[in-house]
Amino acid sequence: MHARGSLVSHFQVQRSRAFGSCHAMATDVKEALAAPLQDLPAVDFAFAYGSGVFQQPGNLILSRNEAPMVDYILGVQMPTRWHSEVSYVAEKVGAGVHFNAFVPWKDKMIKYGVIGMGDLAEDLLTWKSLYISGRLQKPVRFLVDNWDMAKVNQVNLHAAASTALLLLPSQFSEEDFYAKICGLSYMGDIRMLFAEDKNKVQRIVKGSSKHFHRLYRAPLFHMAAEGILELPRTFGDVRSLIKRDCSPYATKSLVRSLPETILQKMFPYVRIRHNSELLLSSGEASEHVQRAIRSIVRSSSTKQMLSGLLAAGALNSLQYVWKKTMKALRSRAPRKSD
Repeated sequence: MHARGSLVSHFQVQRSRAFGSCHAMATDVKEALAAPLQDLPAVDFAFAYGSGVFQQPGNLILSRNEAPMVDYILGVQMPTRWHSEVSYVAEKVGAGVHFNAFVPWKDKMIKYGVIGMGDLAEDLLTWKSLYISGRLQKPVRFLVDNWDMAKVNQVNLHAAASTALLLLPSQFSEEDFYAKICGLSYMGDIRMLFAEDKNKVQRIVKGSSKHFHRLYRAPLFHMAAEGILELPRTFGDVRSLIKRDCSPYATKSLVRSLPETILQKMFPYVRIRHNSELLLSSGEASEHVQRAIRSIVRSSSTKQMLSGLLAAGALNSLQYVWKKTMKALRSRAPRKSD
């Protein structure tokens, strides 16, 4: 499949404008989100995310006076020194991230997770745990970036786009594409069984569709220029339809863009010719990729939940799990008819 010449030229021009635009924000908003960091030890990297940062339509809360908690991920060079009492548990038991939830700060509650910069970079490039990399596949607000991790994240975004395309049919809407990307880090997550809103992916996408568009237009323009997919002239409308090439050549090109951990888990199931050429249909690739992602996420989410229970203490853990579970149950309850 080859995109029409005029469209490709347009996409190539737009690619140069795409980088970083998703995270641009008014100075006052950035300062407000970054304010709690002033009361914490210095960090090398920080971003805010979740329903406390991006509005989600129909977001469920347990009381009218309850505002969504603001979530942060903090990257530091030496987690043990930064948070010596708890980081050992996070590094040895969990996915390398220690979360501290229900932290009061002025008139609101915040939650922050701490990760070493080496673990952060490794997850972005290899999807070792698909934990922080999964969060950075969705819109976030960058607050501190001393190591230029936004550029490293471009590799993660391209890999997420390639993965989503392998899991989608030959024709799909732009919204379908963002929902598939948003759902990658929840595939196999044990929390989705009992402690997460079942409509979480849809809420995130509908509340941040413009941010998703800015985040992924560069990878999509690149793939359109390579002939892997065809973007409509109405690209930017979440209902517009995108077509992808499902040929063995396009499938092989997308598979080669997958992170190391995914490829390692796929390798035992992939047929290879004597000249190292992959023998993989689009359907087979989708099946193997889903299996690999579920394996990674199931393992990391289980370890991370256990480390959180051990590190946060019984009271905080029970409070957090109770709120998440109640929110999940409310999302599953049948709606009353008017």
